[in-house]
Amino acid sequence: MNIKEIILNKEAGKRAFLLGNEAIVRGALEGNISFFAAYPGTPSSEILDTFSAIAKDAGVYVEVSSNEKIAYEAALGASWSGLRSMTSMKHVGLNVAADAFMSTAMNGVKGGFVIVVADDPSMWSSQNEQDTRLFAKLANLPVVEPSSPDEARLFAKELFELSEKFDTAVVLRSTTRLSHMRGEVVFGPLPERTQAGKRASGDFSKNPEKFVNLPLNARILRLESLKRIEKIREEFNHKFNYIEGDKSSKVGVIASGLAYAYVKEALSWLDINDVKILKLGTPFPVPFGLLNEFFNGLERAIIVEELEPVVEEQVKTWAFDKNIKAEIRGKDLVPRYYELSTDRVVTSLAKFFGIKSPVDIERAEFIEKNIEAKIPRRPLVFCPACPHRNVFYVIKKVTGYNGIYPSDIGCYTLGYYPPMKLVDTSTHMGSSIGLAHGISKALEGSASKKPIIATIGDSTFFHAGLPALANAIYNRSNFILFVLDNRTTAMTGHQPHPGTGYSISNNGKEIKIEDIAKAMGADYVEVVDPYDMKATEQALRKALSVNGVSFIVARRECALLYASRVRRSGQKFKRYVIDEEKCTGCKTCILTFGCPAISWNSDKKKAFIQEDLCYGCGSCVSVCPFNAIHEGE
Repeated sequence: MNIKEIILNKEAGKRAFLLGNEAIVRGALEGNISFFAAYPGTPSSEILDTFSAIAKDAGVYVEVSSNEKIAYEAALGASWSGLRSMTSMKHVGLNVAADAFMSTAMNGVKGGFVIVVADDPSMWSSQNEQDTRLFAKLANLPVVEPSSPDEARLFAKELFELSEKFDTAVVLRSTTRLSHMRGEVVFGPLPERTQAGKRASGDFSKNPEKFVNLPLNARILRLESLKRIEKIREEFNHKFNYIEGDKSSKVGVIASGLAYAYVKEALSWLDINDVKILKLGTPFPVPFGLLNEFFNGLERAIIVEELEPVVEEQVKTWAFDKNIKAEIRGKDLVPRYYELSTDRVVTSLAKFFGIKSPVDIERAEFIEKNIEAKIPRRPLVFCPACPHRNVFYVIKKVTGYNGIYPSDIGCYTLGYYPPMKLVDTSTHMGSSIGLAHGISKALEGSASKKPIIATIGDSTFFHAGLPALANAIYNRSNFILFVLDNRTTAMTGHQPHPGTGYSISNNGKEIKIEDIAKAMGADYVEVVDPYDMKATEQALRKALSVNGVSFIVARRECALLYASRVRRSGQKFKRYVIDEEKCTGCKTCILTFGCPAISWNSDKKKAFIQEDLCYGCGSCVSVCPFNAIHEGE
């Protein structure tokens, strides 16, 4: 059974084993969502992928927007037209959408509007670690935090009603662990419209006092938003939150979101039963009425939450104002950095309760690190046949390391690792062009003659590269930009973008990247096939002679898409082999090119190609200085 059949199951009470992200989609469908827009970003991407799979059959408009701000605006526009709407993004995506997010937080909604933001504690696939709950508090928007996939489904469903009841956008915060964990989900009923796959239409009613943020209106909306959040605080006293455990205990634990699951398991490890627990699903605003009930008779409490002390600061401020005498602990015992785990929470609670952990966790971690140190390290590398490798190889061949190499967020960041080592900067989406421009201007008049060669992916170029390119050309900058166009958004799961011409509804219109550069006035524009390394090298050498912004599109389909297509068609890849007679064992193919399909036979002192890893691109043929690589039988 595929994901579409599972998610669109009409049987209320049906149980399924879903990812947290898939459960959010099911909940949104049960909540009668009509409009969804997003830009992919791990750990949120499966929300977009799942919506894409069910869009037509569920009557939901779904689009891959060119960035998170655009997605946010599209979903908000649909909400203001009366449709229940949702957008999703990863935590750094909220930075991209922040201007729209902060500016429209006061305006309210018409159709329910849910903003899903997936944080990434420990930065498993992100450039920083940030806590979206702080952003929601800053915007004065309520934020909820599920503790399991089933709760993610339930919260996603109920948030549309909450949004409409209080005329506000609502933030649903997930984390990597929740988004990517699987758990049992119990389905609620699907609306008749969703079952029929009938798409809803909106109706925009003019209300400029509500939707136009002139200072005259904004001052009024600001006061309304402050009153609104206090009403929501009252609502949260009996919704999304509850007290459990030994309610007569003098010791309590407040656990927010997924931390609740860690706390339950940790208490079991420590064999502690006589404790009162406030299970918190709304880290902002914290329900003061429920806090009053929780702290009644309590002498000590600890707050367990992931990353920043968002709940802790609210609780301590409330306790100070109410003259609560109970001792309140939090980030002095619970780590403020990286992802929580049962081990870490056991350690924190053991210190709080003044008992010894049944497992010597510090000793176990010490042993684990010692074992890891003895395992050979496997550096991250480009996939076999990845066209990006060829571009970096050519850049290295032409410039050596005598250049400056700003890069960006995507697969090509792997150019940081050996054997390429051609990524000097990579900080956020679209940063390569802006930083290349800044470095170019800073070096004007200096003795440095190092070329600046920036790299950016096709999807990232549309996401955040366009304004930076316009700025660089306008200000007569001097650098070379390679757009590594592999015809997809590869790193997040092969979603489309405007350069592909493909959309979820399959009626997209392709925008040529090189046409944009020409229209903007780039000083040199060329399109090359990176598998043709000679042509790529010629284009780069010509660009080096140009004074201004040179723009090279290296276009070749992502190797994973190509390999998948070949396998589905039943065809076989071309086979390449290394002639042992000609191979001198110089290791040039391994040490400078780094294709994982090329290995080393330590007995024969020769390189060889692993047939099961080779996708037959043939790029390695031109890398070998002794012509030892050729197409095989």
